[in-house]
Amino acid sequence: MNRIPLVNGMPRPGLWPKVSAKIESFFVRYRDLLVWVHSVMFVVFITFIFLPLALPEASENATALNNFTRFANFAMWGLWFPLVFLSVIFTGRSWCGLLCPMGAASEWANNKGLQRAIPKWLSWQGTPIVSFLVITILGQTVGVRDHPEAIAEIFGGTMLAAIVMGYIYGKKKRAWCRHACPIGLLLGVYSRLGIVQFMPKRLKPGGDRQTEKTLCPTMIDIQRKQESRHCIECFRCVQPRARGGLFVRLRRPGEEIEQISKHNANAYEVLFLLLGAGVALGGFLWLVLPQYQEFRQTLGVWFITNGWYWVGDVGPSWLMSVHPQRREVFYWLDFIAIVSFMISVMVLMTATLTSTSAVSAWVAGKLGGQRNFKQRWVELGYQYAPVAMVSLIIGLGGSLFVPIEQVSQILASGIKIGLFLASIIWSVWLGWRILMEQGLMGWKIYLPLLPSTLGSLLMAAAWWPSIS
Repeated sequence: MNRIPLVNGMPRPGLWPKVSAKIESFFVRYRDLLVWVHSVMFVVFITFIFLPLALPEASENATALNNFTRFANFAMWGLWFPLVFLSVIFTGRSWCGLLCPMGAASEWANNKGLQRAIPKWLSWQGTPIVSFLVITILGQTVGVRDHPEAIAEIFGGTMLAAIVMGYIYGKKKRAWCRHACPIGLLLGVYSRLGIVQFMPKRLKPGGDRQTEKTLCPTMIDIQRKQESRHCIECFRCVQPRARGGLFVRLRRPGEEIEQISKHNANAYEVLFLLLGAGVALGGFLWLVLPQYQEFRQTLGVWFITNGWYWVGDVGPSWLMSVHPQRREVFYWLDFIAIVSFMISVMVLMTATLTSTSAVSAWVAGKLGGQRNFKQRWVELGYQYAPVAMVSLIIGLGGSLFVPIEQVSQILASGIKIGLFLASIIWSVWLGWRILMEQGLMGWKIYLPLLPSTLGSLLMAAAWWPSIS
């Protein structure tokens, strides 16, 4: 007879309990071997980012099938970048705990290092936001999607920062992963959409807390864990035969955001969601919109008119793209124009989505919605997660679709449109469920749902050039 797996003598909760029990059993059995996985990933990572620097210049006709430099670039931007985002739907932040060489290297350095107390500037919730914005903008100005030198600078520099930070701060913890990784919080936000949840067997009240007095490397108070954001799924807290610790539960996609009021909704997280989507949009649009060239021209004329001739000088190669052999050289004017354009788009997008969510929160309050205005606004901000994630995948991870485009442009565009439509519908559904959680029922949901739906449509429309 097929029996439902038990957790502390009770039927295991969630979807497909037998599947979740087998997943849990597998990773617990082999978690001691993860050190070898991390070692292999470290070698692969170092090879992909540094070996192209030692190889001859790739010819213009070279492809990912006959040139390692091209292959490494496609692996980073056509496979790793989009697929790691998609993976959070199905496996949460498993990349961070099971595969990421940066986090593993940071933790290894921590075990050998100074283990100093984590300073307030690092534990500030805005630190990963700043980290992501700086890396994203710098990646655009140095041409990280085109040049192996830029890939080595961005990813190699990030690896070095992870190791140094791990060596200095924290006591057998991953301060880098929790507080500073530019991609960690991004994956953390989207992991709330995922089907994987690590739950306490005995949940203590009081909500999520950060503590270094825990076996969790990202400093989660595992007995009070309610959110997925910081969980890297290393399985160290999972002890199937113990009455304490965590266990793996499979759930409906988006369930955590639908019930975000019960899962430590955070204003910084929502702000990051909006800013991250906005700066990524700016990083895409400056490459394709003629308006950017008009903006650059206007800016250049203004500088010259005011006697600032230095904008015509070539800047340092660590700050901007200087590759004459590839016919791409940026001047200070290019650097200033790109950064200004990206920040402007980011501010505009953030202001737009903040406003649509604010109107929804205000209307919901007028119709009897529970909680105060700020709480309603924060909760409603999470509904943009699906459309923001798909926008990043299609816009910045567009290399994933290149092989399909080579077969059929129409098919590739159809897939992109289908993903955008699905993400919009999902975002609207999340908004609906969040409003229900706020106490609205029936016709009262429709009116506050309209402004936030408009926000989802505007975000998707802004990425329309990525489809054609």
